[in-house]
Amino acid sequence: MLDGVYTAADNRQVMVLISLDLSAAFDTVDHAILPQRLQSEFGVTDIPLSWLYSYLEGRTQFVKLRQQQSQVARLDVGVPQGLFWDPCCGLQQPVADVIASHGVQHHHLTDDTQLRFAMAADNMAGGLPILAACMADVSLWYMQNGLQLNPDKSEALIIGTTAQLHAVISAVSSVAVAGVELTSS
Repeated sequence: MLDGVYTAADNRQVMVLISLDLSAAFDTVDHAILPQRLQSEFGVTDIPLSWLYSYLEGRTQFVKLRQQQSQVARLDVGVPQGLFWDPCCGLQQPVADVIASHGVQHHHLTDDTQLRFAMAADNMAGGLPILAACMADVSLWYMQNGLQLNPDKSEALIIGTTAQLHAVISAVSSVAVAGVELTSS
């Protein structure tokens, strides 16, 4: 990422970083979608796929406090955190394709996605529509797949040289891309 920031600055561009956080990502992984996605996107089949189905199938939960216990509830979504595999990665590959289709660089970490886009400091109007379209498509994809962005933990940042940031500030006072506010630093 830092190399991208330096390269953008050398090319007289600012780097826009948008950090997206998924709300309760592990709690919302759909038991029907995950195995299908692992099969179609990663070629997981046969024994590993049936092992995964058996792990997810019939999961239940209840709450117990001293001698009192709630009713047992069947779980069709959610996986335990701390697994040796990251279930969100199985869901993230298709959204990575959505992001890449806009020419935006990205990186995924479990339940976080980082978007990176370099643009001319004196022509933010040329790059912001690309980021807005990308964010709209990403938000839609997450919603269609039972995941939700957490706007309170999502952040945006514009990084550049002092002169570049002055150009940005003089051209744009405040920008929101799909609900994420961009500020200069």
